[in-house]
Amino acid sequence: MAKPAGHQARKRFGQNFLHDPGVIERIVRAINPKPDDALVEIGPGLGALTEELLSVTPSLQVIELDRDLIPVLRTKFFNYPDFRIHEADALRFDFAELAAEKPLRIVGNLPYNISTPLIFHLLEQAGVVQDMHFMLQKEVVQRLAAMPGDNNYGRLGIMAQYHCQVQPLFEVGPGAFRPAPKVDSAIVRLVPHKTLPHPARDLGMLQAVVRTAFNARRKTLRKALGSLVSVSQLRELGIDDGLRPENLTLEDYVRIADTLVSQDGNAVSSNGTDASQSGAEQTQDKHGDP
Repeated sequence: MAKPAGHQARKRFGQNFLHDPGVIERIVRAINPKPDDALVEIGPGLGALTEELLSVTPSLQVIELDRDLIPVLRTKFFNYPDFRIHEADALRFDFAELAAEKPLRIVGNLPYNISTPLIFHLLEQAGVVQDMHFMLQKEVVQRLAAMPGDNNYGRLGIMAQYHCQVQPLFEVGPGAFRPAPKVDSAIVRLVPHKTLPHPARDLGMLQAVVRTAFNARRKTLRKALGSLVSVSQLRELGIDDGLRPENLTLEDYVRIADTLVSQDGNAVSSNGTDASQSGAEQTQDKHGDP
């Protein structure tokens, strides 16, 4: 798809416009949209994927931050009266506002420079989501799907798998984009669990435990989690304090978090501060595991 005259992809928005018809078709097949879906696209860009989705789901809604692309989208899709454009930052968008009658199906070629905090933001709203299909940097998809013991296993994968079933679908090379990124990409499907397999007594405490552990992922648990949990507490849970954070399962982290929740149900960290800061805030931390 040719770009409109004068429009340049903006690095600050992480723009790489998808143009390969074969890849677009494959993505649409994976999404399998239906006419009455509550479909939301994040970052439609020049509308290459949007066009195919609208042909099936005319009530598609999109969220676009780049104001210069808004008139491009309005002009291109003027003949779809139910098509809605939200000029907004997806990182701060309340997706629950769009889930009026049915859960949302969210799709998008996510800007790689904000993909991790955006996923955390969306996980917080998983209760109004049916499924999500995203184009991401391949390494991010690997982190989302990683299992204990894997070098890619960390905070992102643990919290994603807490909320969702993670299904890597297929890889996409740089040539499918303009401009071509310097990394490979991949499509992933995230399906929120109908029933959480390992529900935590307090999600904020679980987030705090996982974050603390992977900020020191190269250390043993006795050191990585020393500010939160004692060696004796770990041993009472049957967890070897000589292991590293990447060796524990999601269920292990939930069990640790549950032991740290005070009897009245308030999640308070060992230094007395509230441990329930949001996942989106946590992703702003530039240290340790991303």
